[in-house]
Amino acid sequence: MTDRPQWVEISGDEVWWDEPRPHEGGRRCVVRSTSAGAVEDVLPKGWNARNRVIEYGGRSWRPHRGRLVFTNWADGRIYVCSPGAEPEPLTPEGPARYGDLVVHGDEVWCVRETGTARDVQRDIVAVPLDGSPLRSVIKYHHFLMNPRISPDGRQIAWIGWDHPDMPWDATELCVAPIEGGPHRVLLGGASTVQAEWRDADALYAVTDPTGWWNIHLVELDGTTRDLTPLPLEFGDATWKLGGVFFALAGEKIVATYGTADERRLGVLDAPGSPMRDIGDGYTAWAPTLSADGTHVVGVAASPYKPYEVVRIDLETGERAVLSPEKPLPPAELLPTPEPVTIDGVHAHLYAPPGAGPSPYVVFVHGGPTGSVAPVLDLEAAYFTSRGIGVAKVNYGGSTGYGRAYRERLRHNWGVVDVKDSETVARWLVESGRAEKVAIRGGSAGGWTSMAALVRSGVFCGAVAHYGISDPEGWAAETHDFESRYLDGLIGPLPETRQRYLDRSPELHAAGASGPALLMHGLEDKVVDPSQSERFAAALERHGHRWAYLTFPGEQHGWRREETIVTVLETELAFYGLVFGFPTPEVPPLALEGNA
Repeated sequence: MTDRPQWVEISGDEVWWDEPRPHEGGRRCVVRSTSAGAVEDVLPKGWNARNRVIEYGGRSWRPHRGRLVFTNWADGRIYVCSPGAEPEPLTPEGPARYGDLVVHGDEVWCVRETGTARDVQRDIVAVPLDGSPLRSVIKYHHFLMNPRISPDGRQIAWIGWDHPDMPWDATELCVAPIEGGPHRVLLGGASTVQAEWRDADALYAVTDPTGWWNIHLVELDGTTRDLTPLPLEFGDATWKLGGVFFALAGEKIVATYGTADERRLGVLDAPGSPMRDIGDGYTAWAPTLSADGTHVVGVAASPYKPYEVVRIDLETGERAVLSPEKPLPPAELLPTPEPVTIDGVHAHLYAPPGAGPSPYVVFVHGGPTGSVAPVLDLEAAYFTSRGIGVAKVNYGGSTGYGRAYRERLRHNWGVVDVKDSETVARWLVESGRAEKVAIRGGSAGGWTSMAALVRSGVFCGAVAHYGISDPEGWAAETHDFESRYLDGLIGPLPETRQRYLDRSPELHAAGASGPALLMHGLEDKVVDPSQSERFAAALERHGHRWAYLTFPGEQHGWRREETIVTVLETELAFYGLVFGFPTPEVPPLALEGNA
């Protein structure tokens, strides 16, 4: 469920960002905070500033001299408009998709994607803002992101990678003459997730040759220097193109950094100086920052505040919340997350009110190369306020704890993630916190939930949102970006096919320790709905109980208000069944299969 502002940018004396609109069909609307403090829509109704580059999307809009340049979800084209006015197209009709937009002069530079499914080509293109024909500039990698033009306008830098690597495995930071010519690889082998020009002769880059995503100074001759040599992460996994983990404010660098347990905001006043924290009070910062000479704007949250757009003075630390305040339930209904580490496994506990053991649900994040932060979570509060505890697990493979922890999952997907989830579940029971434990997750978290249900014997039920049940089938049918992901998570095919068979939840459904609730969007291009259908059929064959709900118009994730309500109510009804308590406030759920 996408419930937070995604991108921010300072534009003159205004701040722009985009926000979700579940009540408007799930569109993302670009808004701005004016110099007078008013927040108003920039994008007219009926338009949706999203795109499907690498299916997960990329930076979808930029302000330019008071106008908005954006990618429109419905047709994938780039448009430009004045605030509230009817947009005009800048790119031709056709199947191309654009993302990771950055404005340079009177052009927008971005990644273009053409082709479909597994036959995809990408290049970096320059799109004139006067409507002139676009031109292709860079085609050196299968995947590209982060197009940046040097201050003198003579060179372009970008980050690229090729199959079978994922961007958190290995990428290349490259530069080439903007008018064409041979490119040079400045960084290779490590994972570089963002780069910005310092001047015409050097760039700053977030890269991890030490095992931690640190900020490095990279000279054009290939010389590098780690400016933040700390066992902390200044970057994260690239699931959307265009993440901004640091921003330049004159000679200063403003950056988010820390671990998945606490991510801070700091200022590097000069190369070699220590980080000076300015984001006190927030424990999580999204990968989007924008800075000018005096302020930085970002999206942050804490255990007591949902994600909000924040502007902070770089010298004084004075802050202002720019996004409208979200209505919250009474404070007594909101749980405070408690970070714990159990036998080396990181987790955040959201306890229900009251004393004594309670039913608990282990929440498994997606990715699996990702993480969850200990922040105010209204979804968790929905369950804790009804007496169900939540334990969010950052299992081995999660980001935020360095490459070594991230690579615990290498060739061990379906093993380490299941074992770590089981470790937390057993600890909850043995410590007297829980009496019964269920498990739930979305996408890769849905995979872990199904795998744990059929293998661990610990969980009394599982909920899988758009999950993977057949890894061999998924590897053959999923989209281009993740089509070789399982090479690192399980092993290359066909050499390691037996691992795929051994770990398939579908093929081992006979061992299910409880019923399953499966839910899937029918327009999902990342995980085909047949993955849920096949697991339901396997449970049926083996005499286990299940329920399967589908949602027309939804993709890989829930965005529509009516879907979000139905999903939460159905999940609560399911927990009532597996934990054994009434749920009269939501519609009843009937399970298929043998009782």
